[in-house]
Amino acid sequence: MAWQIDQSHSLIQFSVKHMMIAKVRGFFEEFNGSINLDQNNPSETEVEVSIKTASINTRQSQRDEHLRSPDFFDSENYPEMHFISTKVELLSENTAKLYGNLTIKDITKEVVLDVKFNGLSKSPFGTTNAGFEANGIINRKDWDLNWNQTLETGGFLVGDQIEINIELELIKQ
Repeated sequence: MAWQIDQSHSLIQFSVKHMMIAKVRGFFEEFNGSINLDQNNPSETEVEVSIKTASINTRQSQRDEHLRSPDFFDSENYPEMHFISTKVELLSENTAKLYGNLTIKDITKEVVLDVKFNGLSKSPFGTTNAGFEANGIINRKDWDLNWNQTLETGGFLVGDQIEINIELELIKQ
């Protein structure tokens, strides 16, 4: 069964260590996708999501412009990143591991997300909605997002590990 992402009630966000002492958080404002979810056989779920790299927002415009530049996402040449699922491993009635291929800058690597099903609800508008959370960690250098600066005190300006946190509300089609 096809489900659409309700963008007004969904969020794709990330965090990364800054100067090895704090986390910078950001999110992507523009994304879309579809999920084919068989409620009777959730392990057959298929997920496809596209994210506009230029829609990155860390609440600091100079940093966002740098992230759009060739040092990072190169948004002009690679306007989107894509996630396509390959497997769902059910762990319990409400949790699973979602395996898939993440493509950034024409580099595709497998990622694994821990997924939690938050339930179903009928909206006042007659739709059936489902809620999910997904979390994972990737290494940005796997996608040639290598830019960095050495700190005077040792270490680096930008951490390599990126924490991904996703909140999705889906609408049954």
